[in-house]
Amino acid sequence: MTQEPTLKDGIAVSVTDLEKKFGDFTAVNKISFEVNRGEIFGFLGPNGAGKSTTIRMLCGILTPTSGSGTVGGFDITKDQELIKKNIGYMSQKFSLYDDLTVEENVDFYSGIYSVPRHERKAREEEIIRMAGIEGFRGSLTKTLSGGWKQRLALGCAIIHRPKIIFLDEPTSGVDPITRANFWSIIREMASKGVTVFVTTHYMDEAENCNRMTLIYKGTMIAVGTPREMKTTVMKDEVLEITIPSCEDWLDRIASVKGVRDVALFSTRIHAVVEDSSAATAGLKALFAGEGAANYDVRKIVPSLEDVFVSSIEAYDKEHPAK
Repeated sequence: MTQEPTLKDGIAVSVTDLEKKFGDFTAVNKISFEVNRGEIFGFLGPNGAGKSTTIRMLCGILTPTSGSGTVGGFDITKDQELIKKNIGYMSQKFSLYDDLTVEENVDFYSGIYSVPRHERKAREEEIIRMAGIEGFRGSLTKTLSGGWKQRLALGCAIIHRPKIIFLDEPTSGVDPITRANFWSIIREMASKGVTVFVTTHYMDEAENCNRMTLIYKGTMIAVGTPREMKTTVMKDEVLEITIPSCEDWLDRIASVKGVRDVALFSTRIHAVVEDSSAATAGLKALFAGEGAANYDVRKIVPSLEDVFVSSIEAYDKEHPAK
């Protein structure tokens, strides 16, 4: 009989001083956090930051070097097999068998996750409907587009109705519409009490998370709700600049005193600045000196991407490479 997970005090995942070393390299550096039941928790960071290593430790795939943690009440060092049976896990590679049909993949995973035989048929039909892949039942999985494979992989990962699911870069390589549809499914699952732990480097979709943490070089450097990340975590201010041929202005704007960073956002420029009033005066002086008239400068609430870039740059300044 499969032991049911226990969510003590409504905490689905708890980690204290979790560390993972590979030889002399520290991939995850003593991180601590908690994830609440029914929460969508984002684990954000650039490639190589330690996101996948962390998720593999939580899923019972890797053993930590030091530290402790629980997933659904199970110890990540002692109860790895129980964790694997009680969670859903979906990686960016989708873990599907290309030479099996859609229906065969679903049937295979219902067996892997020990779905009771008398429930399998109904559960498999439920998953196929949820994923919207009724028309592909007999198709070989290798013939599906990335978006349909993504839906199938999610269905296979949750066929045993886990209370906690881990999604490792689940929308990597799929188009924006598919990503939006995928997140609709995730929000619906969370609304029913399922805890979702997701790693991503797409800052726009991180807005779907209830809370998130930013990990960089194996270290947690910020944590909070999307709003907290924008209003509390980020100490600098952000100016949005609209001007024709904006890409031609990036270097000149970057040279204005008090401007820490500039980046192109579609047809506008975001400038991270120490003081918005002083920087605005400096930018207006720049544009006046260059004879530019058709422009606009306004202070805005930073995007998560602004927070992401600013936090990483601040960390690098405080922790220069040896």
